[in-house]
Amino acid sequence: MPASTSALARSHPLAAAARVVVLTLVAVLTLFATRDVTQLWWIVLLALAGLPAMLAPQHRLVGPLSRVAEVMVLGLAASQIAAVATVGGQIGGLGASAVLPYLAVPVTVTALRRRFGEGAALIAVTAGSLVLAGAVTEVGGVRQLSQPGYLAVCAQWLILATLGLYAAGTLHRVMQARHDSKPQPYAEATRLLTQLRTVARQLPGATLDPGGISEHLLEELRSVARTDRGAVLSASGGGRLVVLAQLGADRVDWETTIDADSAIADAWASQQSQTSARSQSRSHLGGEVSALIVPLVAGLRTVGLVVLETDTAQAYPPPVVAQVTGLTGPAALRLEAALLFDEVRSLATNEERQRLAREIHDGVAQELVMVGYGIDNALATVHDDAEETAESLRLLRQEVTRVITELRLSLFELRSEVDRHGGLAAAIAEYARTVGASGGLRVHLSLDESTARLPAATEAELLRIAQEAVTNARKHAGAANLWVTCEVDPPYAQIEVSDDGQGMGDQRPDGHYGLAIMAERAERIRGRLEIRPRQPSGTTVAVVLGSPPRRDNVRGVAAAAEGE
Repeated sequence: MPASTSALARSHPLAAAARVVVLTLVAVLTLFATRDVTQLWWIVLLALAGLPAMLAPQHRLVGPLSRVAEVMVLGLAASQIAAVATVGGQIGGLGASAVLPYLAVPVTVTALRRRFGEGAALIAVTAGSLVLAGAVTEVGGVRQLSQPGYLAVCAQWLILATLGLYAAGTLHRVMQARHDSKPQPYAEATRLLTQLRTVARQLPGATLDPGGISEHLLEELRSVARTDRGAVLSASGGGRLVVLAQLGADRVDWETTIDADSAIADAWASQQSQTSARSQSRSHLGGEVSALIVPLVAGLRTVGLVVLETDTAQAYPPPVVAQVTGLTGPAALRLEAALLFDEVRSLATNEERQRLAREIHDGVAQELVMVGYGIDNALATVHDDAEETAESLRLLRQEVTRVITELRLSLFELRSEVDRHGGLAAAIAEYARTVGASGGLRVHLSLDESTARLPAATEAELLRIAQEAVTNARKHAGAANLWVTCEVDPPYAQIEVSDDGQGMGDQRPDGHYGLAIMAERAERIRGRLEIRPRQPSGTTVAVVLGSPPRRDNVRGVAAAAEGE
């Protein structure tokens, strides 16, 4: 019996156990979403549809047909359970998300058997079943397909399944290129799919967080190589790198330019590990140094670099380098999956924001403008003996003007994003000036941004938090002044928005929802949100990422060196 066939045979009981676990999980989620025991018949149908594939996994015809039956039943079940959940007062998307995790089962099976074409076909059949079932299922006279929550959840799970299949295919190609017949890539693919499923339930989660993966990798490397300071860098566009994570007592100003004459640039271009007796920090004061730069290569693409340094000479001989590269190989694929997931999520979010902005601009905003013109015409034709009517129309006109202003600011917020070359501070400053001018606020800006950049996803979240804080101050605080402070020194960042208004109180219930959103955004990037009163009046909202650099210490040492 070939080694691969033997391994699959040994994994048969484990696969059956995994299928039972997932079916049990889906059943519990279905009960939670629908409160209807009869909906468990869909779970029974899923089990029956997958039974032939579980009993005859090696059969060329039974296995694929059984998996096709599974995904077709899955599409019908997702639509029906979503409809029942909607009728029961839940969000339709919650019902669909209760059963769609089962999609990981047939897709994972095809990935483990290296049938990536079959996996892609299963995803396509699932998408067709979801669309067809949603088109024929009605909830309160409205077709399920027109429910935004249903479409969003279905699209999310299909994207996750596609990413998981792509990750498995990448693992297979890497192992083929290295002529390695060991089964580790399949276990790695299973871990990646599990991570994707976890993230879908609790976004963004630590499993596919580039910063979390980078920190864990640095901790692993410190156990095999002497390290006084280290970092994981990744590309951000424009020929520069961003710091995903750092290790060491002091903040380090790493060389982040790919075009510079440095070991970092050489490692990125050659995809080969580099050692150097020169520090890769632009602020290092000299002395004996050993530096090791290891590229993180997934397939044929460099996704990042690991930089390790210690203040001793020749600290990274070939055996140590071999140990380090042995740990960075698997981490490169995990980091690529995390960065890809961040990019896909960012693109989907930006496209949705642009769509909403267009709909508001072309729909409600234009209609309100026409209403305003109609009121202006009515005011122009009112006679002198109708002063009360004229006053009512004037008040109505003021209200319409206020609503139009709010809509325009909402459109500006939706369309605002961090420019690749402008930076986070410029985006926050532009928004604060615009919103402050519309609200009659005097804006005081304090911007301190280094040449290094944060990851794009982190910058986007920080911008949204700052926007929400500025908007809350304009709408609810009744303030005359707004202070905005932005300090960025990757991986550290602090955004602070203060006003001199009435402060936080129970009279502002609509503002608390915005605070919850800011807290969720801060949690996604592993930051902390701070809300405190400002003396003598007002409120301060701050988001802090990482720990601040020890600038005074660095400057003092530099001054002492110059004095010598």
